[in-house]
Amino acid sequence: MVFLAASMVLKLLLGFPFMVVLLGSVIFYLMLYLPDLNTQIIVQQLMSGISPPALVCVPMFILGANILTTGSSAKKLINMVKSFLGHIPGGLPITTAASCTLFGAVSGSTQATVAAIGGTMRPMLLEAGYSSPFTLGLIINSSDIAFLIPPSIGFIVYGVVTNTSVGKLFLAGILPGLLIFFLFSVYCYIYSKIAGINTIPKATWAERKQALKEGLPVLGFPIIIIGGIYSGIFSTTEASAAAVAYALFLEGVVFRTLKWDHLVESFLSTGVVTGAVFVLVGAGQVLSFILSFQRIPQMILPSILGPDPSYLYVVFVINAAFFIACMFVDPIVAIYVLCPIFAPYVLATGIDPILLGVLVCLQAAIGSATPPFGCDIFTAQIIFRRPYLEVIRLTWPFVLILLFATVLLVMFPQISLFLPNSALI
Repeated sequence: MVFLAASMVLKLLLGFPFMVVLLGSVIFYLMLYLPDLNTQIIVQQLMSGISPPALVCVPMFILGANILTTGSSAKKLINMVKSFLGHIPGGLPITTAASCTLFGAVSGSTQATVAAIGGTMRPMLLEAGYSSPFTLGLIINSSDIAFLIPPSIGFIVYGVVTNTSVGKLFLAGILPGLLIFFLFSVYCYIYSKIAGINTIPKATWAERKQALKEGLPVLGFPIIIIGGIYSGIFSTTEASAAAVAYALFLEGVVFRTLKWDHLVESFLSTGVVTGAVFVLVGAGQVLSFILSFQRIPQMILPSILGPDPSYLYVVFVINAAFFIACMFVDPIVAIYVLCPIFAPYVLATGIDPILLGVLVCLQAAIGSATPPFGCDIFTAQIIFRRPYLEVIRLTWPFVLILLFATVLLVMFPQISLFLPNSALI
């Protein structure tokens, strides 16, 4: 397995796409170390990874996000938030964090949130006097709140792998996501006061009324998705279809910004992104099978966890494993590979699978924005065309805040469990 890990790291350093990194390394490993293994088993594992019915909602949520990104929803959402928060110290970065949180509830995609919110807010932040590294760290980490605010693809994949209710996971992510937004807002307020950055003029009530009129329809998405699931009207898959229908209605009828070319572009982009996601899902299932087949967990975990690990120690090890793994690999792959490995210890210590899902997705969010290979770092590089060192320079304060949020969720699990425990689903 050292060869497999070294092969993946080498391909990452050489700049190969992650699908090639994962599948190429796995195929090479099989050829060298397991030449007699029936290749049909690998194909079966690959197909079983992408066959669960719950994964149907993944392309639907991606399509809804693409339709919104090509339209005017993001700008209207930003204008609404800015009209109420922009004038306070740290108003623009707080507006950025709030807009990322709300857009995460609309799109469920960190990449879509970076592009839609970051592309609009970064020039405003730079013009106001914030440094480029601060704006990049803020946008990347605020966009990762989309990992916790439903509809989160991370929750969908975790639910499929662990056979946990995706609807309850969606509900469990709401309060932790809002908690992280609050912590980011406090930091932005303090940072702006210390840096002495001027605020923007306070909006009039007439301007706020107009911004509300334009922005409130966008908030219909979380109402449809969360309200429908919470009340039992929708299943998760049905909610994803309703979200796409609402995206078409909002951009095509209400805002009238949806053009045929934009719609075709959204469908094509959805096909590309869905294909990439499902390749990673299938490859993650294959890698998980190989690790189990070679009995790697049985060789490593007993020495780390010991014969009778405590609840808190298991939680700590799981969080650390996902945090480190997502610094190097895509979160989807990490969820597929690590969740089955830790499953026996989770059952033995009685860890709530809903709480664990929130912690896992939070660590995936942190790792995605952490060097050396956090995937959102490279997304920001591509979108904003900034050097790697500039992108990562001021990510560390936000990473520390996210780790503090992790501690709070472990100490006070009801932050995550209150809504799902009170739901009808």
